[in-house]
Amino acid sequence: MNQTQLPLDDRGLAYGDGLFETVLVRDGQPQLWEYHLARLRRGCQVLGMVPPPEAELNHLPAQLSDGLRVLKLIYTRGSGGRGYAPPVSAEPRLVWQSSDFAPDRQRWQGVSVRLCRTRLARQPLLAGIKHMARLENVLARGEWQDSRVAEGLMMDIEGLVVEATSMNVFWSPQASTALPVFTPPLDQCGVAGTLRQALMDSAMVEEHSLTAGRLAHCAALWVGNSVQGIWPVTRLEDADGRELGRWQVGQLHRDFQHQAHLALGYSDR
Repeated sequence: MNQTQLPLDDRGLAYGDGLFETVLVRDGQPQLWEYHLARLRRGCQVLGMVPPPEAELNHLPAQLSDGLRVLKLIYTRGSGGRGYAPPVSAEPRLVWQSSDFAPDRQRWQGVSVRLCRTRLARQPLLAGIKHMARLENVLARGEWQDSRVAEGLMMDIEGLVVEATSMNVFWSPQASTALPVFTPPLDQCGVAGTLRQALMDSAMVEEHSLTAGRLAHCAALWVGNSVQGIWPVTRLEDADGRELGRWQVGQLHRDFQHQAHLALGYSDR
């Protein structure tokens, strides 16, 4: 099942018919590993694919060198079938690669983000899973080249905030340091990040809807994922670069970031 490369007739290449996971690995130990495996299993269930053997997956992180690494897993339905019709007896393929990694600690101090014009279509069947067909995110990320802007916030067709192009969104409506922090529901579209899920399971984060028009009124705003960690948002701008909101990083920002980074093994204090 494990391959070093994908053939040209692979359905993952042809149709995005597959799943992927991006895992932070520290000294051979994958962070939030059970959450990544759970999301992969759920994605396989949704797509009607047999999940890869966990014994095979569990063997991969230990093969990596010491230090911080990023392990990317790609799991496709394999080859076969006529057109979009999936093969009756599919033979899935698992490919993986790893690379050295260092988090962008400068962005832990605060980042500028912008609103994206590209909207996310609603498709409850695929909501939450990390499938390979991510063209909406690709188009949204292509909307700016300014390195000063770290991320772009994406809304759905109803104008509700869903996620950033490669991160989840978190916010607090009040300046109190009391938790929980909020995050948008992902029952219609978006990717349910593993760090997001871990924080929800620890009762630090709850789901609440948020319109784009209310973003500037949040007391605190963050974006984050299980590889880069949590970035406090210090400036929000619209799709044309006009400022919509500005924040100073305070104790609330730091407390939430610190608790989230504990789940990833990061030290930010």
